Amino acid sequence: MKYINTKPGEVVPIPSAPGTPEQRHLFHEDEITAINTALAARRALLVRGEPGTGKTQLAGAAAVALKRLIVSFVVDSRSESRDALWHFDAVRRLADAQVHGAMHGHRQGANAARSISGRDKVTASLNKHLDVENYIQPRALWWGLDWEGAKNQASRARTPPPLQTHDCDPANGVVILIDEIDKGDMDVPNGLLEVLGSGQFTIPGRSHPVTPPRNAIPPLVIITTNEERVLPDAFVRRCIVLTLRLPENDTELEAYLLERGRAHFKTSAVGEEVLTQAARLLIADRKTAQERRSRPLPGQAEFIDLIRAVHELAGTKASAQLDCLAKIARFALRKHPPGMEP
Repeated sequence: MKYINTKPGEVVPIPSAPGTPEQRHLFHEDEITAINTALAARRALLVRGEPGTGKTQLAGAAAVALKRLIVSFVVDSRSESRDALWHFDAVRRLADAQVHGAMHGHRQGANAARSISGRDKVTASLNKHLDVENYIQPRALWWGLDWEGAKNQASRARTPPPLQTHDCDPANGVVILIDEIDKGDMDVPNGLLEVLGSGQFTIPGRSHPVTPPRNAIPPLVIITTNEERVLPDAFVRRCIVLTLRLPENDTELEAYLLERGRAHFKTSAVGEEVLTQAARLLIADRKTAQERRSRPLPGQAEFIDLIRAVHELAGTKASAQLDCLAKIARFALRKHPPGMEP
């Protein structure tokens, strides 16, 4: 199996969708070690941390470093555990049944003398078309466990496969991102225990489970949590755990932010003075929010957003960037309500 051999401090560009900002990830030694440990142990990697610490971005960077395709599932309050495995498209099946029923009724009206055998053939054809398996769509964990099987099922269900980039090949394995698992009910992590523990799962009504092909490269499963809900012990025990924290010391946090600002923006595009001032503004707003116990706290993501906005609005002239920074910083950094300003 291939492991990440990226050096700590190396910057990895992450492909982004058209119209979205370019992303770059600066690998830390702990991140590389945790990912390789998860690969070696064949366990999921649970990444803990407050919003804006780069948890989701880490999954994209891991996919690039391993030359793997990434398939994502974002958990929300309505998610069920099976949504990470498969989805039954009941709406499309109902629509197809209505269309076929209308067409069949029209034909019967045009030819009332249709033979019983002819009607039986139409019914058999309709039943075959509306077979439940024609509407089962593979989701992230299915693609990661059995890419070719999921591809065949997606074709049968008339749904497109995940988008591929030119450097990332599912033949190298798949990175599965289950994002913000703490947004769902406790049933979501509990429902994933079987697949995370045994590497297979069963779909009701199917005679055989979904399992990886022989000699298949196991997927790298990365699960993120913002710590908004306590996860079940049995679930956490099945994971390798990485916690991402921003430094608490002001000097260390400033150095941390500057390092990531330089990784995202060339020095010719954004000057050191602008990066430093932006970092200090963020630290001040973050401390105020912590003192007032206000959430969410501004973090790395807000810092990058602020610098990107300054660069786009003010160009490359340092004085213009500093003026722009003073005007727009509060919109990007101050997540707390009015009246809590530093």
